[in-house]
Amino acid sequence: MAKRPRKKPAKKPRTRRIKSRRRSVRLLRTGLKVVGVLILISLVQVAALRFINPPFTVSVIWDATRHLISRTPYQRPHMAWRSLDDISPHLQRAVLAAEDQRFQHHNGFDLVEIQATLEDMITDGRLRGASTISMQTARTVFLPHARAILRKALEAYYTVLVELLWDKRRILEIYLNTVDWGDGIMGAEAAGRAYFDCSAQNLTARQAALLAAILPSPHRFSPTRPTRYLRQRARRIAADMPRMPLP
Repeated sequence: MAKRPRKKPAKKPRTRRIKSRRRSVRLLRTGLKVVGVLILISLVQVAALRFINPPFTVSVIWDATRHLISRTPYQRPHMAWRSLDDISPHLQRAVLAAEDQRFQHHNGFDLVEIQATLEDMITDGRLRGASTISMQTARTVFLPHARAILRKALEAYYTVLVELLWDKRRILEIYLNTVDWGDGIMGAEAAGRAYFDCSAQNLTARQAALLAAILPSPHRFSPTRPTRYLRQRARRIAADMPRMPLP
């Protein structure tokens, strides 16, 4: 009489749970390794720029790539690097007065300005920016131009690194050399040459106030053809400039 084939014992639920748990652990370990590598890369990025002037910014590469894909004309921004000592103190004070008056006293995030922004949004429904110079520098140098929650999170992360690894002078120096000052114009030296035919070192207080006044919308306004609004804004900036301590 032929023997019946023996049935394989069914896998126990406990065995399946153990294998599933092991897969989850492996995935978690892989994910942590990837995150660790990305954190290490970002630390090296920021630490290196404490000593090395950035040859380009991610935002410029992003814009160039976007225009290349869409096959639209692109004017690469002209930038001529200048040390902070070679940039007019008037311009340094002007951008602090216009963009970040508590630059010396915060650690990258101006909580006073953030609270005021939230109050304006609640009472008037008006949304305005609360970005510090540290945040703007992190965004320009390390991140592409894209509106997304992830980008805002990365901006906050890079701002923390910038504040930890650079001093305030270095932050202001990189900001002044990488800030967008209009079509094809990046940084203080290029702005001084383009608008007033002078170096960043020789900008007057009035010229500096006008340059700082266009920063929220450098592609909309011109310091050489100021509107009434721009002249008023430049006067407010000029009035605040003497109170701005330099790093």
